[in-house]
Amino acid sequence: MAVEQTARRSETRAEAGLFTAEVGEIRRRLGREPNRVELAMFGVMWSEHCAYKHSKAALRRLPVAGRGVLQGPGENAGAVSVGDGWAAVFKMESHNHPSAVAPFHGAATGVGGIIRDILAMGARPIALLDSLRFGPPDDARVAPIIHGVVSGISAYGNSIGVPTVGGETVFAPCYRTNPLVNVACLGLARSDRLATSRAAGPGNPVVYLGARTGRDGIHGASFASAELAGDPRDRSAVQMGDPFTGKLLIEASLEALATGAVIAIQDMGAAGLTCAASEMSARGGLGMEIDLSRVPRREDGMTAEEVLLSESQERMLLIVQAGREDEVLRIGRRWGLEAVVIGRVIVPPRLAIREGGTPVAALDPRSLVDAPVYAPAAEEPAYLAEVRRVDPATFPPAPPRAALLALLAAPNIADKRWVYRRYDHMVQTNTVVLPGADAAVLRLKEAFPRGLALSADGNGRYCYLDPQAGGMLAVIEAAQNLACVGATPAAVTDCLNFASPERPEVFWTFREAIEGIAQACEALALPVVGGNVSFYNEAEGAIFPTPVIAMLGVLADVRCHATPGWKKDNDLVVLLGGGIPRLDGSEYLATVHGITAGLLRRPDLAGAVRLIECAREAVAQRLVSSAHDCADGGIAVALAECCIAGGRGARIAFALGRGERTDRVLFGEGAGRIVVSLSPEGLPALRRLAQRLAVPVQVLGAVGGRRLVIGPDDGPPDPWIDLGVDDLAAAAQGRVPAPPSHGAPR
Repeated sequence: MAVEQTARRSETRAEAGLFTAEVGEIRRRLGREPNRVELAMFGVMWSEHCAYKHSKAALRRLPVAGRGVLQGPGENAGAVSVGDGWAAVFKMESHNHPSAVAPFHGAATGVGGIIRDILAMGARPIALLDSLRFGPPDDARVAPIIHGVVSGISAYGNSIGVPTVGGETVFAPCYRTNPLVNVACLGLARSDRLATSRAAGPGNPVVYLGARTGRDGIHGASFASAELAGDPRDRSAVQMGDPFTGKLLIEASLEALATGAVIAIQDMGAAGLTCAASEMSARGGLGMEIDLSRVPRREDGMTAEEVLLSESQERMLLIVQAGREDEVLRIGRRWGLEAVVIGRVIVPPRLAIREGGTPVAALDPRSLVDAPVYAPAAEEPAYLAEVRRVDPATFPPAPPRAALLALLAAPNIADKRWVYRRYDHMVQTNTVVLPGADAAVLRLKEAFPRGLALSADGNGRYCYLDPQAGGMLAVIEAAQNLACVGATPAAVTDCLNFASPERPEVFWTFREAIEGIAQACEALALPVVGGNVSFYNEAEGAIFPTPVIAMLGVLADVRCHATPGWKKDNDLVVLLGGGIPRLDGSEYLATVHGITAGLLRRPDLAGAVRLIECAREAVAQRLVSSAHDCADGGIAVALAECCIAGGRGARIAFALGRGERTDRVLFGEGAGRIVVSLSPEGLPALRRLAQRLAVPVQVLGAVGGRRLVIGPDDGPPDPWIDLGVDDLAAAAQGRVPAPPSHGAPR
């Protein structure tokens, strides 16, 4: 039952990060006073990061069932069938607070943690995506964070041998001191061999596998569940990763799972051993006896509380068939890892933890896992009335040529290769479409010619103005990106980044964003198979409400894919989809006029579904040579990006209505528009496909030459825009943040 929450902000926090009322609830459940260790265990398990106590009720609105779903929310990651007996396992997590105080290690361990979530499902990690938000890149305080985060992602991902194949990097002042570091991982497993974290078999040994336990990351879950205070001591809550050990752990875990001796497995991530032991026990309706004296340690003098709460990286907890533990221990030790039996499964649902012969804690694991669930007050933010009254038509139109160059150079649109060139995106040799396209494409060597596609999308500006519409648009944008490479959207995982849920106006935006995501996923018949909620993102003011959608797509034939760049002179340039673009909440308004305001229009979900299917079929049937969706910056930016990617120009003409503003036509935004190019001979087939799906088709012009020329179709001979492809490319290089003089922060 949800607990009504109307005066949370006045309630004081007690020891271990718990609210005073929660400490009282713990006493009631135990029927006694908890000891210090037990209180600390409740503190991490009832933290927002682990318990989802403010978000759990709202998250039930998301659709979780669907064709092909093998595992939905509730395990370490979601899993969907992708054909031929294979399962795609994927999930997204945040590491925002750690990356704010220790950018390198915060980002690196974010990568390590999400990889182990996939590994805990019995899947081999095959790809990473990152969705990053920073303050302005020319801010002296922000540049070290940017370089630290990018360095941390590349150092861990490159070393562990999992390619970073795509993502997004976005900048806005609200992320200046509270960056968002969201990382998604994709893994592959046989559908009938997915692992579980459910403890089973009384008497079965509990095995510790991986690196030694240290004092890093203690109270990390609680740290991630509170507002950043800027205290240097927060750095002690950040874990320290070792990607080489992480690689050994992948191989040892998969080898152990392949023996059939492993009953259950879970990462010792947030809340460390406490979380792994309590969640595995609770899911199985059993208990565990644990002897902490057997836990391998890298530091002398560690207390029982430190061992239980440590979030040291590269560690897994396994339940192994009794009598086969030596088989699993030999595998771990052969890979150079610590492998030790630290306890056993018991019938009573009780965690009986001791240090040698000294009892430390005795708790029902269900009491740790079953935290109070709150129903926070929700109230529409007062600022919305003001920002929605702003009419973009009151701003004078900027000269189109100058506006396009300014947009291409804007940090949110400019070429991001200075980021993704730091990442190894070819390791494992599955990458077919490289970073920089609408979505990443991977071949499935195990099931060729089948392929997978991945995209990650979100727009804080939109959600700031209308969180429900913003949630819808994030889902649609991700699906359009998959359609542009020829993939059928299959499932969603999300990362929901918001400020404090204890403030009614914040919780209102959270609830509205959930509703928007749910409606869009229902329209597209997409299940949400997992995800993450990150609250309390407000170091020096709240961030934009920022839900990020990571979406998985499937290609029947990976050879039938498209990329954004023009491929051949004389190809026709065609716009699929309709709708009236608007400047409200646009990148144009933010870049040229320095304001985020306006009234968003709710997207036509049915029309978006038809467009996505039309574009996907057109690519899969090889009717089109290129495809690129119209997103930030509108159609003019999309056309320029196609020119840059293909090294070719185009001549484009638009029909202009009476009194129509050129800036709205060129730079207006809105879901439901995709630009494709194709041979003139292919146009009739594309028209038939589009007619069948009731998708508008408009021929805009043709590819050719070395200039992008855009003008009215019946206006004066002087075009609005006439720029060389080299000029477009030069503008899109943007400004790379200067690295700190002392190198990447570590």
